[in-house]
Amino acid sequence: MSRIGRSPIPLAQGVELTVREGHVTVKGPKGTLEVPINTRLEVKLEDGQAVVARPSDRRDDRAQHGLARSLIANAVTGVTEGYSKNLEIQGVGYRCAMKGSNLELSLGFSHPVVIEPPAGITITSSEPTKIQISGIDKQLVGQVAADIRAVRSPDAYHGKGVRYQGEYVKLKPGKAAAR
Repeated sequence: MSRIGRSPIPLAQGVELTVREGHVTVKGPKGTLEVPINTRLEVKLEDGQAVVARPSDRRDDRAQHGLARSLIANAVTGVTEGYSKNLEIQGVGYRCAMKGSNLELSLGFSHPVVIEPPAGITITSSEPTKIQISGIDKQLVGQVAADIRAVRSPDAYHGKGVRYQGEYVKLKPGKAAAR
């Protein structure tokens, strides 16, 4: 049995879990998330915990068991605490600014790049070189952060660009070092 799949999901105070055919709806203080799961899996509520059970040891059932448990646990964490990713901008003249709810990036292009956050995502910028993305959906927060980073990913020679906070970029030596 999957070690991840068999561990129960503790439900915090104020979290409501509703199970339907192929979907689990999680409601909490920060919002509501709907998680699609395999129709062969069964989610039971026992003593303030959710338990995911699989019908057999078939390969596809085993593959879906741990995945479903992780997705439901991420949804429970999202509606109670939320998720956030922090980005840093490095480079001379590279900066960001908030224009309403949109993020405007100046990253060395001939034009500013405007990022409009999808529904459920909040983008904030406390400094011209710091960006914070937050929301309740872990996958969506990570995807928005990856999309912003992809606008100007860190350069391998100078390290300029948008990177995750704490990300280390190993710099390549230039042509002068090759001699």
